[in-house]
Amino acid sequence: MYNFSFSLVPKIEFGENKIHALPKYILNYGSNIILVTGGNSLDNSGKYEMISCLLRENNIDFHRVQVLGEPSPYFIDEIVKNHREEKIDLVVAIGGGSVIDTGKAISAMFLLDESTVDFLELPKNTKKHPGNKLPFIAMPTTSGTGSEATKNAVLSHVSSDGFKKSLRHSNFIPNVAIIDPIFMVNTPTKVTISSGLDAFTQLLGAYLSTKSNPLSDALALSGIEAFSEGFNKALEDEKDLNARASLAYAAFLSGIVLANVGLGIVHGIAGPLGGYFNIPHGTACATLLGEAIKLNINKLTYDEDTYYLEKYAKVGRILSNDPSLCIQKGCTTLINYIDHIIDTYKIPRLREYGITENSLDKIIKSSSNKNNPTELSYKDMEKILKNRL
Repeated sequence: MYNFSFSLVPKIEFGENKIHALPKYILNYGSNIILVTGGNSLDNSGKYEMISCLLRENNIDFHRVQVLGEPSPYFIDEIVKNHREEKIDLVVAIGGGSVIDTGKAISAMFLLDESTVDFLELPKNTKKHPGNKLPFIAMPTTSGTGSEATKNAVLSHVSSDGFKKSLRHSNFIPNVAIIDPIFMVNTPTKVTISSGLDAFTQLLGAYLSTKSNPLSDALALSGIEAFSEGFNKALEDEKDLNARASLAYAAFLSGIVLANVGLGIVHGIAGPLGGYFNIPHGTACATLLGEAIKLNINKLTYDEDTYYLEKYAKVGRILSNDPSLCIQKGCTTLINYIDHIIDTYKIPRLREYGITENSLDKIIKSSSNKNNPTELSYKDMEKILKNRL
């Protein structure tokens, strides 16, 4: 139990108005940056104008790159090619998980004159990234993937033979993570739900991971407590700064624990789903989560595995704020909590993204158990997917 290793975390600036620390950290590395953002949400909120003024006031030159949807390795190659001659000092990404993954990948590939796809975790690839990169600063504007704390960038190519794989190296952890909940206020309900459940799925998956350890468990439980404190409040009042801070903290911790102990079946299926179909990652996790929890708990109950059942029950106690629940009631409470969210907020079903029964065999054959607490068979995975068609 007390025999484990743990990865580095970035320099962290967490709190209200931490955006004003950004120029200081940029100038530690240089003054010519690639600034990666999303589509129009920053512009529409007025926050992009505030960021650009902050950079100009500090004589920082920036070349803006906008990310629409989840990034592909070919998109990364194009950006690197277009900016290679501009003597870039560092990369700054301000946005959701896809934006931060894009910035991380640009940072990783900028010093290599090779194709990004050759370094992804694909079966055919033998190349190992040397780990050299441009300095990278990440600033999330949603509370989901925890990419501001991880060592991998998830890239996808959506097609009939598509993939969703990571570009990974321990050096890819951001040099600095600036987490300012003001940038998460007014997040739309749909994004709050999908990103929040993504973070919760990562926290739960890491807590139940077969590779978990006392340190990762402590962080995962702290994140789950923060999720419980902030999720419903953020949905009730999108301007609740404390609720946004709680979710941001939960997401950040989810990134730390997934980077160290891995995840479970939800992410083992969500990866192939995102490669073959144009389904957002947060939505894929949200729609699979309830069925995966039910199946895991049923199998663990059959196997009389009280160790992992007690872990599930502990999460149920946190979500209900009732420490007196027995194992069975704790597990049932967790199931009911997730079912309530899925039903109340009408989490999309897989068929809404063109997934049919004919698609399942291909998805399952590309899926994996990862570090799930119980081994799920082909039929088990098929049941999870069929119940969410």
